[in-house]
Amino acid sequence: MRRGVKVAIVGGVFAAMVGGAGYGGYNFVTALNGDGGSPEKRTGPPSADEVQEASEKFFAAWEKGDSATASSYTNNAVDAGKVLGSFVGTARIDDVKIEPGKPTGTGGRTVPFSVEATVSYEGKSKDLAYKSRLTVVRGKTTGRALVDWQPSVVHPELKAGDTLIAGEATAPPIEAVDRDGKVLTKEKYPSLGPILDTLRERYGADAGGTPGIELGIRHTATEAGDTTLLTLAEGKAGKLQTTISARTQAAAEKAVKKYAESSVVALQPSTGQVLAVANNREDGFNAAFQGELPPGSTMKIVTAAMLIDNGVTSMNGPAPCPDTATWMSQTFKNLPGMKANETPGATLANSFERSCNTAFIKLIDEKPLTDASLTEEAQQRFGIGRDDWKTGIVSMDGKVPPSGGPNRAANAIGQGDVLMNPLNMASVTSTAITGSFRQPYLVSPKLDERELATAKGLSASTSSQLKQMMRLTATQGTAATVMSGLSGDIGAKTGSAEIDGQAVADSWFTGFRGDVAAAAMSEGGGRGGEAAGPIVVDVLGASG
Repeated sequence: MRRGVKVAIVGGVFAAMVGGAGYGGYNFVTALNGDGGSPEKRTGPPSADEVQEASEKFFAAWEKGDSATASSYTNNAVDAGKVLGSFVGTARIDDVKIEPGKPTGTGGRTVPFSVEATVSYEGKSKDLAYKSRLTVVRGKTTGRALVDWQPSVVHPELKAGDTLIAGEATAPPIEAVDRDGKVLTKEKYPSLGPILDTLRERYGADAGGTPGIELGIRHTATEAGDTTLLTLAEGKAGKLQTTISARTQAAAEKAVKKYAESSVVALQPSTGQVLAVANNREDGFNAAFQGELPPGSTMKIVTAAMLIDNGVTSMNGPAPCPDTATWMSQTFKNLPGMKANETPGATLANSFERSCNTAFIKLIDEKPLTDASLTEEAQQRFGIGRDDWKTGIVSMDGKVPPSGGPNRAANAIGQGDVLMNPLNMASVTSTAITGSFRQPYLVSPKLDERELATAKGLSASTSSQLKQMMRLTATQGTAATVMSGLSGDIGAKTGSAEIDGQAVADSWFTGFRGDVAAAAMSEGGGRGGEAAGPIVVDVLGASG
């Protein structure tokens, strides 16, 4: 951009207009290194008077554009100074008026406030208005009442490492559309917000638009595209086709809202195209594509394929389910409430649909299996764990490293060193039921001539057995209750992953219905059917 400042800003306009007079009545700023308080070091939570005084001084300095003084009233003057400095510097924001609200929270130490200001850049000006909040705490070393510094104090969308900036965008805006041409916006589909930002950053120049002048947030701490807060001069949007299904995306957005810290991905197994991706997380992280967590018993799809492909057993072959199984001096158990089945007739299908841990652990000791067998199955047949997917945005392709000792057994049941996300597990299901690995993607590779990853996939026999075992799980196994409302050709696998130091297990679930596969996780959601299961069912239900 002009003046040597690079901007790459995406998305819609942020304009939460608020009323109220400015904060001019509080423009009394004391010296940078003092606040006129008691010479004695105070302790305990700040009083109501201290909260008012500290916030008033902070607001007054901020209104005047005095970032050095304003930052001195925080408990992190260095970081605060950088962000407040960018507010008046690279963001070109002035005429600031701040209106405080009534303190809330524990002890009345959180102060909500509204901001009205003007953004100006090369003859273009526009009003900016939004709301934020701050909390006043006791300084650990000084005893002063100080604003607890968070970038979100200056703007609610700012995170650590972010910078406010105004200027001509390097990437033109995009009009992202779904597979049927329906327009996708972050307002209608909130989970797509960061994804649309990234798509604009990567493909805006190829979509045929022209850049505008914008105020935005540069996310220097992530690989996400920058976020637009205000458009001073409209650019021309280019159209970008995605693989998303607006109907499936709407169902996914609604489904994850029911469970905290949850994520879901839906794919079309016949093509690998991403139909939906949604997250409901406090941190805004795209865990659906980038998460790295043990997937629990959903991993048994890959483990079962390994057992079949190496001739250890088959769907109708033996797989007894004892109460416990010991591997390398570590004892593994089944989920509470599972009744053991050590009869000679117990099969892999039976242990799979009941999600018996011990059956799978007993079988990994069979020849010709080695510490690397599960890794080889995941990489060569499912395309997992090679770090070569090119989905169109940042993604993690799963990790299934060779593991010795107790972790060889733990890996087989989706614990140990195995790390996945919903994108990976939806892909695993797609490969299992079609026999072919088709690398998931969100934007056609023809747009930028990127080469999609390949893998040899599964034999027709192995795929058929996996699909039938997943059908049994959905109709008479651990997923039967949650899947009972779905019609058509359905299948599933449940999972729960126990994380050290976590009171409640992570909930995992993957399933298919016709030509749609979906996988979900909910951190701290419990068993697979308790949180992740209902999310997947809602998404699959929208596909009919």
